[in-house]
Amino acid sequence: MIDVKELTAKINELAEGMRPTTVMEVCGTHTHAIMKYGIRQLLPRNIRLVSGPGCPVCVTSQADIARALTAASRKNVIFMCFGDMMRVPCGKKSLLSLRDSGADVRIADSPMATLRVARENPSRDVIWYGVGFETTAPATAAAADAALQTGVRNFSILSAHKTMPAALRALLGKGSRVDALLCPGHVATIIGSDAFRFVADELKKPAVIAGFGAQEILAALVIITAMIKKGEVRCVNAYPTAVTASGNEAAMKLLLRVFEPCDAQWRGLGVIPESGLALKGEYKALDTATRFDLFDNIHVPDDDRGCICASVLRGDAEPENCPNFGVACTPTTPLGPCMVSGEGSCAAAYAYGGSRV
Repeated sequence: MIDVKELTAKINELAEGMRPTTVMEVCGTHTHAIMKYGIRQLLPRNIRLVSGPGCPVCVTSQADIARALTAASRKNVIFMCFGDMMRVPCGKKSLLSLRDSGADVRIADSPMATLRVARENPSRDVIWYGVGFETTAPATAAAADAALQTGVRNFSILSAHKTMPAALRALLGKGSRVDALLCPGHVATIIGSDAFRFVADELKKPAVIAGFGAQEILAALVIITAMIKKGEVRCVNAYPTAVTASGNEAAMKLLLRVFEPCDAQWRGLGVIPESGLALKGEYKALDTATRFDLFDNIHVPDDDRGCICASVLRGDAEPENCPNFGVACTPTTPLGPCMVSGEGSCAAAYAYGGSRV
């Protein structure tokens, strides 16, 4: 593979005399890698690289978190989730503060682990909080299928799963200031490279699926810069070692059997039609929100503490634009999810010294 210096030189050569261009990445792992390797600092001034809604913890709305807090507060409940969700603030509460107050909230490394806890505690209601994109949703689908097949009746799923293509349609539509897209490699391994073709075919923006090393990201940016320079619009799979045109067909088949699209609220983007995943058919019996009536009378605190996470997720602001960044808001005292999650833009900027703005 071509080394970093050669790739950087190629980008600078192609970008000479080119109009100002904004490239958005929508993957938390890309965000982390770009900050870690200082890729923004390597780019010419007329190429701006911004982070979009690629961190699943970050895009989870206040309403979804409030619903999770309500579920976790119920008597006789064991509430389980990935570790990053524990510290996301919602008003003055979080799942971690609930646990400190006596609620049985636990970190799990998978939904199957949560299903095992349900089998071991048949007299308790055990809830899995499903958060993430198409990358993690198949694991939730597998747990749902296993629970139904084996008759584990005390297991349920609070789904806040979301799908990436629907969000991109909303974000990159009419009026968008984004010129090209660096597509998420992890999501693409599941849904396939063809799922991103609409970015080029319909939205008329270059799109490149990339891996996660510095060289892989820079190689993808070479392709994007060349397309912009030539006025070309294509969707290119620059991560063929992991991504195929059709993706993981077995995972997608399971996903489509268990879930159906639903309207979902995204932090920073509002409600996006058919961008969420809701349990369907016989699997609806496992839906936590339906089982415990978590649709009405859920108090959603105002997000008014000066956090600009919503603007960061839209690519409208950088972490350093926030007056609380690194002062009132740090990884130990986060005001919003972008500083909580290791995939969040604010946490990455804090860890690696920020970005060029």
